[in-house]
Amino acid sequence: MNPTHHDDASESQESFRALLRTQRVWDISLPAFDPATAPGAPLPLFHRWFAEAVAAGQTEPHTMTLATVDDQGRPDIRTLMLHDADEHGWHFASHSTSTKGRQLTALPEAALGFYWAAQGRQIRLRGPVVTASSTESQADLHARSTGALAAALTGRQSDVLGSLDELAQVSHAAWERAQAEPAAPVPTWTLYVLRPREVEFFQGEARRQHVRLRYRRDADSWVRELLWP
Repeated sequence: MNPTHHDDASESQESFRALLRTQRVWDISLPAFDPATAPGAPLPLFHRWFAEAVAAGQTEPHTMTLATVDDQGRPDIRTLMLHDADEHGWHFASHSTSTKGRQLTALPEAALGFYWAAQGRQIRLRGPVVTASSTESQADLHARSTGALAAALTGRQSDVLGSLDELAQVSHAAWERAQAEPAAPVPTWTLYVLRPREVEFFQGEARRQHVRLRYRRDADSWVRELLWP
């Protein structure tokens, strides 16, 4: 190995570590959370925390991390948008032919994670995933923006891309079609619903006495339990 290259790499690594160690978490006033006042089911608390995240100025509070596993049991994650959260579960969408779509077909189990730094809060969910009907999936797509429809019409999600020029050409054509045909069908577009077995609400605390409240499904009811931070 070239000694100069080794020295440069070491200096870069130390610079990164120094920068990493200067970062601080929650240099803000964090809200209190008394789990004794939490509702009997997780959905109302999720709705409340979501509204509070929006009011606190959290950027893109509807983005979340989706975790699935591949056919060898290896975990995979990505960030995407929440489309709804109701009595049926937490909704998101993708092409059934995408990597996550294929993984969910093979093993319809997943986890979701929300992180709202503006209030030091996290929400974690785990459970089975079901697919909505084609009619519901198309309605979900067409309720979104022209850009979302154009992206869906572009298709080929997760396939190998030959060049950015190819993407630009296909995307341009998709945008034109989306504008001309706002109800254009995308057969592979699928609405997924995660039906949680577990939902955890995490409230950060400056002295690291974090509050963790887990809802665990037990038959037709929810069991609430505190977890050590």
